[in-house]
Amino acid sequence: MDYKIKLGISGLIVLAVIISSNSTVYLSLLPGQQAFNTNFKDDGINSKADSLKIGFFPNLNHAQAIIGIGKVTFNNFFNNLSDSKGFSLQPQLFSSGQSMLEALYAGKIDAAYVDASSIIQGFMLLGENEFRIVSGAASGGASFVVRNDSGIEAISDLGGKVFATPHLGGIHDVALRKYLIDNGFNTIKNGGNITVINLKPIDIISKFQNKEIDGAWVPEPIVAILKHQGNGEIFVDERDLWPGGEFISSNIIVRTDYLEHNPDVIKKLLEAHVNETIWLKQMLSNSNSTGTHYSQNESNMAASAFSKGLMNITGKTLTENQLVDAMSRIEYTWNPLADSLLKISEDSKDLGYIIKAFDWNDKLLKMYDLTILNKVLAENKLKQIEPIQ
Repeated sequence: MDYKIKLGISGLIVLAVIISSNSTVYLSLLPGQQAFNTNFKDDGINSKADSLKIGFFPNLNHAQAIIGIGKVTFNNFFNNLSDSKGFSLQPQLFSSGQSMLEALYAGKIDAAYVDASSIIQGFMLLGENEFRIVSGAASGGASFVVRNDSGIEAISDLGGKVFATPHLGGIHDVALRKYLIDNGFNTIKNGGNITVINLKPIDIISKFQNKEIDGAWVPEPIVAILKHQGNGEIFVDERDLWPGGEFISSNIIVRTDYLEHNPDVIKKLLEAHVNETIWLKQMLSNSNSTGTHYSQNESNMAASAFSKGLMNITGKTLTENQLVDAMSRIEYTWNPLADSLLKISEDSKDLGYIIKAFDWNDKLLKMYDLTILNKVLAENKLKQIEPIQ
């Protein structure tokens, strides 16, 4: 089946890409509002590449790319390639997970920062051989936010309410519906008394502010926006539902053929990624290894770097206080958190969004290749990721 037909099939898992906004809410930075023109040139797939085309979203969970590309530190790593003359890093901005998967499959991009839904969707439609997961990128950054005046003070108050998520079958939709079922509730469609609707982020914000919905399960910075601008409070921080408070927000994937022929390039990518991740962890951590506490200034520096990077890439900037708040609930990491991806796929199956074959987990886990990442971690004297089995 032609890949465009395959990727055009109505998705059983739909991407839940949420991007930042300030008090004026830039429509062009919200998915579904504007399709970015990537203007790809089809150079074919060469065994030895003279460029790395990397896709990402203008998204807090892709902060390493936004900051590293925005302030050009990523490029510095590629300048050290042994055969770097003429080599170029070519960032590509996307607003649609499907278009990113199409580009990856067609060889239009070589690597991408993606969320869990993208990985599952890509696995379902393309199989386990087309790309490899080479690193983690972010964990956390999603919450169930309710209006302060909604009358919701305890779990028992959820009945009869109206809640929203960004996409039917997306990771936040799955999280909300699973939470409701686990606590004895269900949607009206399934015999319960709760209404769950799916809205674009801009509509979630407006309906929340207009008291047309009682709450929403959303990623950052929508959580921060609803808190700061919508009289909202966090009812459930999703981190509290996961062992160790960690679950996949984004990973880095690479086209398999590109990885096989250009391991030196991917090593430079992961060196740059780990470098930015270390910096972000230092800026956003409560303490470093010596127990020295970071001041609010470090968090402001991380938010400012993201905002400036976004400005350089998109021409838009964001409200810093909301970014500081939002980034406090995200952990930037190189750990891909494979167990959480398997759990998300299992929850999606239980809710009827996907049908899993008996060997689903085995095939999904074959997509992980952390060999180069572990080399980079070893060179930085950092703990390596255990083999994923």
